[in-house]
Amino acid sequence: MCPSKMSSSRKPRSLNNLAIAGSVWIASDIHLGPHVPATARVFYQFLDEACANADALILCGDIFDAWIGDDVARVSPPDWLAEVLDRLRQVSACIPLWLGRGNRDFLLGKSFADAVGARMLPDVVCLETDAGRVLLSHGDEYCTDDVGYQRFRRLVRNPVIQSVFLKLGLGLRRRIAQMARQRSTASNQNKLKHIMDVSPSAIEQAFRATGVVNMVHGHTHRPAIHTLEIDGHTRQRFVLPDWDHDHSAAPRGGWLVINGSGLHLHQTTSPEQPPSPEQS
Repeated sequence: MCPSKMSSSRKPRSLNNLAIAGSVWIASDIHLGPHVPATARVFYQFLDEACANADALILCGDIFDAWIGDDVARVSPPDWLAEVLDRLRQVSACIPLWLGRGNRDFLLGKSFADAVGARMLPDVVCLETDAGRVLLSHGDEYCTDDVGYQRFRRLVRNPVIQSVFLKLGLGLRRRIAQMARQRSTASNQNKLKHIMDVSPSAIEQAFRATGVVNMVHGHTHRPAIHTLEIDGHTRQRFVLPDWDHDHSAAPRGGWLVINGSGLHLHQTTSPEQPPSPEQS
């Protein structure tokens, strides 16, 4: 356990406008679950690196491959989840930790965050960092060309729908989630690639509405740094990597570092040990 690092981020003036000083690390789309032990192992090494080198850590969605309610973590969690809980508690005892919701773990809630000593992020947040203002989100809200998905997203994020679902038994919830995932996978096989990516018009609208120079998101599993010209000004969009060290022929993962020298995207390919951070 490392000494606790104090930061102004522990008391943000607004969750929609979050000030974090120092080195901020951001990761997304880890997809933790019972069937990805190698991914979990590399992710835990990453958490150790974050505790040693970062002043704050943000996990902005799809931390879990599926999430059917915070009560799963409260009563006799399975071994793999118990380890996740323990590892996240170790992080929050060391540095400030924020958790965001993704398209696979949109039911992640405050009670889970409280249990691991973290704070929940809203879907979209403007970070005030040493590198300036950065717009951060999971990213699925920008996939507006996928009309069917956006309709589904609005439905499952409805508080009434969520309340009804969370009152169901765990077994039934698991079956519903599995069916929904299977239907989504089958549906995605028939969609054009650009439909499942962010919409250029949605990205431009977000830049214009916020006035930020840099945007960060995950979700698409297409890590890259995109440079755009919007209204005569240069903007950059950083897409976070997804993590897979179990089922991919080319194991992958990565994260973003924001500090006084700018935004730096890191990608890992080793199945065992992520490298120490350096500008990429």
